[in-house]
Amino acid sequence: MAIDSIKARHNIFLVFSYIFAVVMSIFTVFPIVYTILGSFKTNAELTQGGSFFPSVWHFENYAKAFIENDFITYGLNSIIVSVGVLIIAVFTASAAGYVFARKDFIGKKIIFSAYSALVFIAMGSVTLYPTYSVLTTLHINKSLLGLILALVGGQITNVLLVTGFVKTVPVELDEAATIDGCSQYRTFFQIIFPLLRPILAVVALFSFRTAWNDYLTSFIISIFTPRIKTLTVAVVQMQYSINAAAEWHVMLAGASIAIIPILILYMFAHKQFINGLTAGAVKG
Repeated sequence: MAIDSIKARHNIFLVFSYIFAVVMSIFTVFPIVYTILGSFKTNAELTQGGSFFPSVWHFENYAKAFIENDFITYGLNSIIVSVGVLIIAVFTASAAGYVFARKDFIGKKIIFSAYSALVFIAMGSVTLYPTYSVLTTLHINKSLLGLILALVGGQITNVLLVTGFVKTVPVELDEAATIDGCSQYRTFFQIIFPLLRPILAVVALFSFRTAWNDYLTSFIISIFTPRIKTLTVAVVQMQYSINAAAEWHVMLAGASIAIIPILILYMFAHKQFINGLTAGAVKG
């Protein structure tokens, strides 16, 4: 009887788990599906409501987004900025994480503690003015490079993730490399760096997503230089046409276009991404 009771409770738990997973999947996927289907509707059909699926599929919404609103240029800007942020974030987070995990230097504990404390402090828009002032001083406030550096930030969370992951890598690998005559740089790039692929996939995906979806920083920096405007900024500014009427159908077409790069990146990095999160949960 006891075994039957345990099995019954286990089955009930599985049923509720499946129901919860299905409900959460619906809540997660529904906005994406609605956005994609809405991008094929007319503006009137969207604002007045109606059927979930378009009565007539208007593919010209995408043509209008690309041609009339110059989404090719803004999309290219977003790709350049996001890839640039990704590359810098992967390099800086991996190097800093390796140093914090492996090296001893004066003030290490104080620096690491202060650095870690910043995770709990949300500066938000407060940092926009000093960031823009620094970029202006360096004369890169009107370039994509300035926007990339502004979006890279301090990489606090990424550095902590890499630091925890590096600590799970055997120190004997470093010692063996030193005995073989490898320099610190060669040890890091040829031995440690390849082993960090799972956690660096997490860093890369988060960094790309943050840069791609950013609006406020990109808007502030590109406000006087429209040519460096990103796709997210262009989509939001497309809310109103010349006649001051919200063009929601074109906005949803632009939003659908903006979703594609994130999905493509996740398709290529999802295995490493899951492995990195799992390793961090088990070992970190």
